[in-house]
Amino acid sequence: MDKLKMAIVGAGLWGGTHAEIYNQHPNAEAVAICDMDKAKAEKYAAEHGIKEVYSDYNDMLKHCDCDAVAIVTPDFAHADIAVAAANAGKHMLIEKPLATTRDDAMRMYEAITKNNVRAMVDFHNRWNPVYNTMQQLIASGNYGAPRSGHFRMTDNLWVATDMLKWCAKSSILWFLGSHSLDTLNFLFDDYPTEVFAYKTEGVLKKLGIDTTDSYMSMFKYSKGGMAQMENSWVTPNGNPNVNDFKCYILCENGKFDANCSSFDMLQVTDQTRMISQDISVKNNVFGEWKGFAFESIRSFVDCIVNDKEFHVTLEESANITLALLAVMQSADTGKIVQIERI
Repeated sequence: MDKLKMAIVGAGLWGGTHAEIYNQHPNAEAVAICDMDKAKAEKYAAEHGIKEVYSDYNDMLKHCDCDAVAIVTPDFAHADIAVAAANAGKHMLIEKPLATTRDDAMRMYEAITKNNVRAMVDFHNRWNPVYNTMQQLIASGNYGAPRSGHFRMTDNLWVATDMLKWCAKSSILWFLGSHSLDTLNFLFDDYPTEVFAYKTEGVLKKLGIDTTDSYMSMFKYSKGGMAQMENSWVTPNGNPNVNDFKCYILCENGKFDANCSSFDMLQVTDQTRMISQDISVKNNVFGEWKGFAFESIRSFVDCIVNDKEFHVTLEESANITLALLAVMQSADTGKIVQIERI
């Protein structure tokens, strides 16, 4: 394979990023872009030098000579595209989460495995240098097994009110909870067996956005560990970073504390507020994307081209969906819920 030919479905917030990464990668190229809004797709194609433009992913899969598909649509709109791509024999990189319903997750899993194609979900926090280093240190065994933890990942209010036009069709659990739980599972090297959760509502609903404000979840892991997970998208807009992003892990013989909100490395202040500048997630250096959120996309290409295993498995990704559905069920019922696993 000379270059991995990538077709992108979704010309939204992250679609252009995928195009840039593929075109900067020596072993990949973006060959097609698809969006229901063809004018938007044409704009992206012109900006990123993409030759083929489609408004229907079925037409794209029929006519485009691509090797793999990047599914960069809202989280609830992954399943039909993924099943069609699998049936067309295309590998795929799917933005998180895999799916937002059990039925969608199961039919995606079945189609991908049946057609013997490769699929990776973009849980890019595994490429975060802080959490990847924590995982290496824990895996060394020098600090003993993880016994408890707390993971907080919240968004400023403007993400729900202004950035995302579709958040009423989603949940903060899909948007940030999926990253959070995948990171906890990665650090604990384990999968939770049960969960008890609470939720709060009202702030967003008063603004006309029908979705839950916050979730607080307590997971019990199969090896005896436990962890709290806190997700919200009603953090005040005055917060200096879009994410409040912190983690604490207590092990048998040590502990780890991480503050990934800004790393306090660069703060920019004007006459109205102080902003913690992003220098790690999706920063740009000399015109090239260098943050860890891009490394997962590059890793997908590398693993396909070099026939290596992905750093996130399809099973792990499907299990994240199943676990988050259990969180929602627990918050709705006020009961402990056993977590299903593939």
